[in-house]
Amino acid sequence: MATVILVRHGRTTANASGVLAGRTPGVLLDEAGEEQARTTGERLAAVPLRAVVTSPLERCRQTAAAIVKAHPDALKASRESKLTECDYGDWQGRALKDLVKEPLWKLVQQQPSAAAFPGGESMRAMQDRAVAAVRRRDAQIRDEHGDDAVWVAVSHGDIIKSILADALGTHLDQFQRIVVDPASVSIIRYTDARPYVLASNTHAGDLSWLKPPKPTKRSRRKVSTDATVGGGAGPTPAGTQS
Repeated sequence: MATVILVRHGRTTANASGVLAGRTPGVLLDEAGEEQARTTGERLAAVPLRAVVTSPLERCRQTAAAIVKAHPDALKASRESKLTECDYGDWQGRALKDLVKEPLWKLVQQQPSAAAFPGGESMRAMQDRAVAAVRRRDAQIRDEHGDDAVWVAVSHGDIIKSILADALGTHLDQFQRIVVDPASVSIIRYTDARPYVLASNTHAGDLSWLKPPKPTKRSRRKVSTDATVGGGAGPTPAGTQS
């Protein structure tokens, strides 16, 4: 029952110029992306983090480095190859204005579960490996640090959208309805009952509510993972006990 904070990398030179970067090496954050990463790092500084995991691509490593730098704890980012960008194959490096004209574009928009990029991977395969990696890491961190553990995964737009779709129980064909902007924060809490999506595509705001409350005799009781009928009272304010 750990909680993962999904962070998309900050804006890149490819994002700004309308190019599908894919796994092209050397695609870095631009000036706006560096500022976005710093801001996200400041938001996360209030949250006790057990781990920071990142896609191996440079833009994600830069964003993870900004998070680690801003955090008061001695953290070190580790790489997770399964969180790397979708393999867009022959589409990689091409301008989006040209890709719109490709017959495959319509399938990617309307039925992504059936879309496979020429020379690359299918969107179904992308989702399968990303979801498996996040769930595996989450279980590992929960086993090592307990149910209240919070960790960060830095990845890419389509990867995070596919993970959110899985957590929402939404078919991959609907995942284009989800928006994940550069340096945005989305939050999922995995439980034995089901995943709970706590936030999606946030750009600002206090995250200290993710700080686990101090343990009490009451809190040592087994916590229900059932959904709260009626919505409940929300998270306990930081610094107080539940």
